[in-house]
Amino acid sequence: MLSKRIIACLDVRNGVVVKGVQFEGLRQAGDPAALARRYNTEGIDELVILDVTATIESRRALADTIHQVAQEIFIPLTVGGGIRSEADADAAVEAGADKVSLNTAALKTPELLTRLASRYGSQAVVVAIDAKRAEGGYAVYARSGQTAASRDAVEWAREAESRGAGEILLTSIDRDGTRSGFDCEMTAAVSNAVSIPVIASGGAGGFDDFVDVFTRGCADAALAASIFHYSESAVHDLKAHLRAHGIPVRL
Repeated sequence: MLSKRIIACLDVRNGVVVKGVQFEGLRQAGDPAALARRYNTEGIDELVILDVTATIESRRALADTIHQVAQEIFIPLTVGGGIRSEADADAAVEAGADKVSLNTAALKTPELLTRLASRYGSQAVVVAIDAKRAEGGYAVYARSGQTAASRDAVEWAREAESRGAGEILLTSIDRDGTRSGFDCEMTAAVSNAVSIPVIASGGAGGFDDFVDVFTRGCADAALAASIFHYSESAVHDLKAHLRAHGIPVRL
């Protein structure tokens, strides 16, 4: 079994890390560069920056924030929010991103995935899927969870893979910020439908939630924010817990 990855997420608004519940009620959680420095030291495997209002405000992700964070880490950095074109992706990569994450733009212009995969390689193209449980499936939402996309998460994940995406970042809007556990059923449904890695996001509240999503959810990686930001769960303790349950993780 390949090692499972633990990923910290920095949701950024106006240059400050924020966190909410089900994409609502954002509150400040710290300085991006300072948190990135801490996670790099603690042994996090990867870092994701999501500029949570870039798409809504029709602007690019903040290059200064990306650059400041990239200077603090020696691990892969993914940047999302406001990536609407090849030029936007170029700007993020030039600022220090290793991967770019697309949500709304990928839904609107799926062929952009193919162009970016040709430009940077599939490993650098992440499709973020924000979804809620719906009758008979999982409904996809765009624009930071504000707009229904009339797509099913499993079907969209398959198409994204076929167009060149190298990874899926799957967030349960229902579980986001609730600390009630990942949506393992939704994660497994998407993971079993594609051959590219799936990152589970939304709902992490304790170490056993990670065990569940790596076993029942079939996730390749798991992303969290709150339990890391507020120093409630040290990364090395989480990894020790996972190893104790037979789940391989990077040292």
